[in-house]
Amino acid sequence: MYLFKAEQIIKQYSISTSKYGIGNLKDSMRTPLGKHEICEKIGAGIPIYGIFEKRCYNGISAKQLQQADTKDLITSRILRLKGLELNINRGGDIDSETREIWIHGTNEEQLISSKASHGCIRMNNKDIIELFDLVELGTIVDIQLGEDENGIFKQISTIINI
Repeated sequence: MYLFKAEQIIKQYSISTSKYGIGNLKDSMRTPLGKHEICEKIGAGIPIYGIFEKRCYNGISAKQLQQADTKDLITSRILRLKGLELNINRGGDIDSETREIWIHGTNEEQLISSKASHGCIRMNNKDIIELFDLVELGTIVDIQLGEDENGIFKQISTIINI
C-alpha cells in the first residue's frame, strides 16, 4: 500500500488481500478493484490488538486469546470503504460498502504480504493505527491490479492520497 502526499510517496505498508483473488460480487470474498473513499473510521482510542465484532470493540485483546480461538479477527482499527464507481464497486451485488470491504488490523500478522483475507485489506496493527491517524473521512483509496517485475498482473496495489 502506498500513501501519497503532494504526489510523493510518504509511506509504504505491507498488506494482505483476499486469498480468493480479485472480484466485486457479493459473497465472493474477493478484494474489489477501483476507486473507493473512506466513509467511516472506527476504533479511535481502542488498544492495539483490540477485537471488533460487528464494528464494535468487544473489550478483548487478540493477545489474550489462545491461538485456536484467533482465526481471522478484525483488530485495532477499521477504515470502512465506499465504492465510487457505479457498476464496478458501487450499487447492487457489487457494492463495496454493503459487502463490508474494510482496511483493518489482523491477528494474523504473520500472513501480511500474502493473500490471506476474505476480501478486506489487512494490515499490521501498528500500521493500521498509524494510517488511521493520517487519513480523513473522504480520503480516496484506489485499489489497482499491479504488475510484477515481468509485467504480469499478479498483485494488488492500494494507493491512498492525503
